[in-house]
Amino acid sequence: MRLDKFLADSGYYTRSEAGRLIRRGGVAVNGTVVKDPSAKIDENTASVTAEGRTLGYMKFRWLMLNKPEDTTSTTEEGDSKSVMKLLPPEFSGRDMFPCGRLDIDTTGLLLITDDGQTAHNLLSPKHHCEKTYRFTCLPVDEDAVAKLEGGIELSDFTSRPCKVNMTDPEHGEITVTEGKYHQIKRMFHAVGSEILTLERITFAGLELDPGLARGEWRELTDDEIAVLMKHNG
Repeated sequence: MRLDKFLADSGYYTRSEAGRLIRRGGVAVNGTVVKDPSAKIDENTASVTAEGRTLGYMKFRWLMLNKPEDTTSTTEEGDSKSVMKLLPPEFSGRDMFPCGRLDIDTTGLLLITDDGQTAHNLLSPKHHCEKTYRFTCLPVDEDAVAKLEGGIELSDFTSRPCKVNMTDPEHGEITVTEGKYHQIKRMFHAVGSEILTLERITFAGLELDPGLARGEWRELTDDEIAVLMKHNG
């Protein structure tokens, strides 16, 4: 691997910042200063220090974002509302993307990564990854909840059975194992209600960090990544 890419993948530098730092002698590999950004190193065994900091190689990055309203789950450069605009420049060279999508007015837990295979597995229908949403709605009764839990026949598919826990007729949580376009909104509409607010609070075994304000993000812990990796089996 190129040395400048190693530094960029560490998460502390952009590719251009890494190149400048290397050229001015700020990086050592196995104790020897290297000034060539294109120098090849073994990312698995090399000891790399930059500005007195020992860097480790990170093949993939996983971020948890608390998605705010009026943002889109896209990677398009021209989309000024994309959630990717909430991330610092250091991630721009890693081909990061949202793992799944939330509607523009849906908030809450959104994972962002460059691990395409694991993201594919998490989103694959055959894995049935659970996703829980907190919602407010127009009032629903027990019959409507029973219909939602049993599966709703929509124009293009029938939703799988799900779990619905109501705290009162207008507030509750719903756990689904699929993620069709506007699915939860369509399900509630089919039973004579309407979703007013929707926030994802769990995804594939991870819970939204209560310490993250809307628009804030953090890296996943090793334990959280291990939970996601279980879906690669």
